[in-house]
Amino acid sequence: MVRDMTLGQYLPGNSFVHRLDARSKILLLIAYIVFLFLCRNFVSLLIMTLFSFLIIFLTRISFLKYLKSLRLVLVVIIITGIMNIFYGSGEVLWQWWIFTVTKGGLINAAFVVVRISLLMMISSVLTYTTSPTDLTDALECLMKPLTIFHIKVHEIAMMMTIALRFIPVLLDETDKIMNAQKSRGADMENGSPIRRVKALIPVLIPLFVSAFRRAGDLATAMECRCYNGGKNRTRMKVLHFSLRDLAASLSSLLIFSAIIISNIMFSNVI
Repeated sequence: MVRDMTLGQYLPGNSFVHRLDARSKILLLIAYIVFLFLCRNFVSLLIMTLFSFLIIFLTRISFLKYLKSLRLVLVVIIITGIMNIFYGSGEVLWQWWIFTVTKGGLINAAFVVVRISLLMMISSVLTYTTSPTDLTDALECLMKPLTIFHIKVHEIAMMMTIALRFIPVLLDETDKIMNAQKSRGADMENGSPIRRVKALIPVLIPLFVSAFRRAGDLATAMECRCYNGGKNRTRMKVLHFSLRDLAASLSSLLIFSAIIISNIMFSNVI
């Protein structure tokens, strides 16, 4: 069900990851993404996978939540994996017409599937463990150097956060609209793929209307509260780094160093 997708939700908690500074989590996520795509062999990829599971465990959030976050990109993962099977070099394992499956293709497909899956789950860690307010403040703080170019950093951070938080709201609205259409006799689960796509058209129109209405209500609410952007605004909760952030950064640095070392030591190993 659409309502089971948890991407973009904030799940309150008191875990080690929840208590980290939001700026640390964003910076560590960026570093994680970089080193995830630097994994060149199965040893480094295994290190990154175990590190990812450790992070997920430290959030104290059910692993099923992270699996549900993959449902939105499941089709992308499958299609990308299948396409990479036929684009590779090395020993030919199977061939028919213009399709050739090689050992290198299978390895590439495995790397792509694991990378995308880990990327989605670790990205969900940021939204699951960081409140919208902290996320907005952290993005604004990290982009503050851009103000020398007269870029409205606060507005950009606010828009990014609102867009991210609207994802679960729109998913829930989509589920309600689909259930309403089904109660009126609409068949969205049977028939050819083209027919099922056409059956979704009646869902898109009320979904867009609802999205624009919610956006208008949000804009009105912000105006009623005299919102005027980041100019002269104060914060009830000031972000600050702590020993937890230092420990998380050092631990991540050790893991990333292990990945670089494994890439060098096992350069001849797939």
